[in-house]
Parts: sequence; C-alpha cells; structure tokens
Amino acid sequence: MSAEPGSRPGRRYIVWAVGLVVYGLAVFHRSSLAVAGLAATERFDISASQLASFTMLQLLVYAAMQVPVGLMVDRFGSRTVLTAAVTVVSTGQAAFAFAGDYPTALVARALVGVGDAMTFICVLRLVTSWFPARQVPLVSQLTGNLGQLGALGAAAPMTWALGQLGWTRAYLAGAVAGMVMLVVLRLVLHDTPAQAHLRGVPMTARALGRSLAASWEQPGTRLGLWIHFSTPFSPALLGLLWGFPFLVTAEHTSRTTAGVLISVLFLTNLVYGPLFGWLVGRQPWHRSTLGLTIIAAMASVWAAVLLWPGDAPLWLLVLLILVTGAGGPGSMVGFDVARTSNPDHRTASASGIINVGGFTSSLLVIVAVGVVLDLLSPGGAEGTYTPEAFRWAMAVQYVLWALGAAQVLRYRRRVRSLTTREQVAGGSTMVDLGRP
Repeated sequence: MSAEPGSRPGRRYIVWAVGLVVYGLAVFHRSSLAVAGLAATERFDISASQLASFTMLQLLVYAAMQVPVGLMVDRFGSRTVLTAAVTVVSTGQAAFAFAGDYPTALVARALVGVGDAMTFICVLRLVTSWFPARQVPLVSQLTGNLGQLGALGAAAPMTWALGQLGWTRAYLAGAVAGMVMLVVLRLVLHDTPAQAHLRGVPMTARALGRSLAASWEQPGTRLGLWIHFSTPFSPALLGLLWGFPFLVTAEHTSRTTAGVLISVLFLTNLVYGPLFGWLVGRQPWHRSTLGLTIIAAMASVWAAVLLWPGDAPLWLLVLLILVTGAGGPGSMVGFDVARTSNPDHRTASASGIINVGGFTSSLLVIVAVGVVLDLLSPGGAEGTYTPEAFRWAMAVQYVLWALGAAQVLRYRRRVRSLTTREQVAGGSTMVDLGRP
C-alpha cells in the first residue's frame, strides 16, 4: 500500500535515506574489488580466470537469490530482510579482509553476494510503501542511481585505502561501517507509515509457485527482464572488475587516471538517473525504445575504442565512460515496466525476476573476458595482457547486446499486442510500447 501524498513527508524521506545508505553500502562492498584486482592476484597468487571467479561467484549468488529475496520481502517485510542483509554482507567483508588464501576469499565474496542480493528489492518496496504512486518512478530511479555512489567510494577512495592502510584494514573499515548502519536501520526504518514490521500472508510452496508463474507469464515482466539484461553489464564490466586493468594495461593510462575514470563512471548515475526517471514519467510508452537507444549508444562507442589503432585518446576514453554510464540507470526502466504490469502483491517477486537479468549478463560477460584473456595471454600475469587480447575479450559484449536487443523487440511486440487487445476489451494498465 502506498503512502498518501500528505502523510508525514519528512518521515518518508528519512526512511528512504536510511534505506538508500544501506543500499549504497552494499554497492560499495560489491564494487570494492574493482580497483583491487591487481592486488588480489598478488595476494592470492591467482590467474585472470580465478580473479574473475570472485566477481562471478558474487554475481551468481546475487542472481540466484533474487526470486527468493522477492518472496521473503513480500512475506516478512523490508526491515527484517535488510537487517539480515547488513549482517551477512558485513560478515563477508570482514572475512575477506583477513582471508589469506583463494578458497577462503571465495567463501567471503559469496557471503558479500548473499547480503548484497537482499538490499535493493527491500529499498524498492520501501519506496512503493512510503511514497505516492506518482513519485515512485522518479524515487526508484534516484534509489538505483544514488546508491551507486557506494561504487564511487570503492574507486578512488578504495585505491587510496589499499595503498595507505593495506588490504586488511581497508576492507575491515567497510565491515565496521556496515555494523554502524545496522544500528541506525533498527532505530529508524519502518516497513510502512503505519507498521514497523509488515508481514505478508503465509503461502504454501504451491501458492508461491503460482504467484511466480503469474509474474513470469506476464509479458511486461519478461520485457522488463530483457531490458535489465541488456543495459547494465557493460558498466558492471568496467566498474566491478575489468575496467581498471583494461585502462592501465591495454590503454596505458596511469593508475590515477584509471581510478578517476572509474569514479566518473559512477558519477554519471547522478545525471542519468533523474533524467531517465523524468523521461519514463513523461513518456511511459517509450520505455523499451529508451533501452534500445542505450544499447545502440554503448555498442557504438565501444566499437570506436576497440577499433582505434593503438591507444585510444583520453577524450574517447572519457566518452566511453560517459556513454557506458547510462547502462546502469537504463536498467531501472525494466523495474518500472514490471511495476505497471503486475499487481501490488507481486511487486517484489516480479522485481526479483527482473533483477536476475542484469546480474546474469554481468556474470557472463565478466567470466567471458577472463577466459578470453587467459586463452590469449598464457601465464595469467597482468604484464602479459596485450591490447589485442583485451580488444578480443571486451568484444564478447556484442554477443549479449545482440541477444538482449532481439528479446526486447520480441517482447515489446507481445506487450503491444496484449495492450491493444485489452484496450479494445475495455481498458489496460499496460503502458510499455515502443511508440504511441
């Protein structure tokens, strides 16, 4: 149930701010390996594929958790699930701080993935519970994109912390911050304006299966899934693991320049998020077109970088960062498609289905880059990675863009057909068409 427009607006924004900080901290933990890739290969004596396995496992766990988390939020409420999330992700980050071998570090990153997986859907549910319906698209965009400031903290500041404080203290500081936020969460955050703890109706396994099937059978859910699949993996590729090594090793930028560029990648969310939220609110019939436009723009600028003879100039690398940065905010469009395609009691579970898309594609592309680099650079040491190897490795993105764009077009046609039939029958809540 959404809060009425006049119901305690100050309290509404306090609750949202706490949820947003918790989500931002989870993003920090998720992204904290982005600038530590070279240090991790030395600390754990691992290859490129093994380095990619950290992020692979983390994203695999995240994707696998999305549907269960959506069901948990529908059943137990955001406050309870967020409490578990902060506890688990902080434990994982502390374990990673002290890990001295590859298997222990893998387990630690898996815990980070589990805790991270619980946060975003919880905060989206808080938005729909506390804000008037007309504000939900914009606040949801702001949530997804302001939360990426956590990744900004994992770029240049984390680079400094690793250099000045060392591995253990740098990662342990993040775990301590999580426990501080746990206290704040328990003191401030309520599930709805009327209830600290919102509990859904207990459901049998069969009823849960029917609810998930109903969400999946809705073409708008599948359209949202493929928009989310197609748009965020390129910024994830750069921001979570391979951006820093690519810029330093393949494009021969300094580490400082690479750190700044990764920071700019995250800062672009502050511009794209409100812009896309405004566009979606004004032109809901063009949401899938917005997704396709973002895919085309990213594919074009990556082609310019990968085909450039020699090192790409700095202006082109900046353009790559600015254009690729649209992918994360663009993925939020998928959630809005699902929101208008499903009833309120299936919102969290439908969001969980959609959230699988982007993290699956990110997982696939990050692993694929590591595999290609190992095949073309035997030995696995960063110094053996050539620009040519990185060009072939980064080009694997085009396979996923082609698949995602084809599926967006496919399900957009289905949504358009369904909407036309429902309008003829007497009204429809479906509002995603490629054109009016």
